[in-house]
Amino acid sequence: MGEFLKERYFILVRVILLIAFGLYGITTAVTDLTGREETGVSVKILLLVSFFISFMALKEFGGKRIRIAFLAGSAIVLFLLVKTGGPGFMLLGYYLGYEFLLTLNAGILWYVVPVIAAVFAGIRTDLLIQLLAAVMTALFYIQYVFIVSEYRKQIMEETRTQQGLKKDIERRENATRAELKKNILEAENRVLEERAQLSQTLHDKLGHNINGSIYQLEAGKVIMDKDPEKARGMIQGVIDQLRSGMDEIRAILRKERPDKKQMALLQLYELCEDCNKKGVEAEITTEGDLTKITADVWEVILDNAFESVTNSMKYSRCKHITIEMIVMNMMVRCIISDDGTGCEKIVEGMGISGMRQRSRAVGGTVDFETEAGFRVNMLLPLGRQ
Repeated sequence: MGEFLKERYFILVRVILLIAFGLYGITTAVTDLTGREETGVSVKILLLVSFFISFMALKEFGGKRIRIAFLAGSAIVLFLLVKTGGPGFMLLGYYLGYEFLLTLNAGILWYVVPVIAAVFAGIRTDLLIQLLAAVMTALFYIQYVFIVSEYRKQIMEETRTQQGLKKDIERRENATRAELKKNILEAENRVLEERAQLSQTLHDKLGHNINGSIYQLEAGKVIMDKDPEKARGMIQGVIDQLRSGMDEIRAILRKERPDKKQMALLQLYELCEDCNKKGVEAEITTEGDLTKITADVWEVILDNAFESVTNSMKYSRCKHITIEMIVMNMMVRCIISDDGTGCEKIVEGMGISGMRQRSRAVGGTVDFETEAGFRVNMLLPLGRQ
């Protein structure tokens, strides 16, 4: 009920003013100019008042042209009322004037015109009542048109702006998720390509080497009794060939081994994707050249991130987790934060103690904040490439 009145109070007050001014006109019409009281109000006056109120009500259901047409009809009815019932109906004239100004979106200075008219009309009748009615009606319309309406427009504009910002945030979150999935797929594809390349290289190098060695051993086995010296030479050749093959395999593995840095970043993306699947929004933001981060520092970041995210998922009842990585000239800053409940006091168990030890092992530091959610701040040296 309260909200209903808040939204429609302007209409309600206008109806009250219309009825009050109409009743005042009817009351003054009972007494003629000589002071002699009539036995009642004429049917003509009541009919005209009914027409006036009806026109005022019907204008609310049309466009601007229809409203002006009904207001013009009301002006004709008002003229007949004043002529028949006396100047007491002039109060309805002020009401009609402000309705015209409201419909025409007139400037604030025009709202003074009915007040000036009340001064001249009041010279013939009761000046105080005429002027008071005009001023009070003017203040009411001015308050609504130039204060309340502008305030509502401002609120609506701010609401639209907030909705736009909300949609923009949602678009960015969706774009972040899409980018996250894209990075995971690209990293997985790189790993699969490296594995396929490694398998093909091992097949080409190792397969031929082993097949050749088998053939030589078979041949050595056949001539071992007839020509032991030649058989020993063939076996030694197989040994040398296998030793050379092992050296080639080691070289291939060193060359084709997946990059620890890429694997660490892939694991972070997969960690965030796992959080998203469990209903907690997680994202990674990076700034700077990630290639400057050494493998041992990546390992610390990865282990501490897993520890921190796991704790957030278990205890904080959070809805959002962010992993930020900022690469500077000599240091990399990694921040892992959630919007959960946090805690009043940090109890250093094995998890937090392990994060400190890992960070110190590479010459870095780690600290924790618990005021708004839980936040892990790591500052680690880039080290030597």
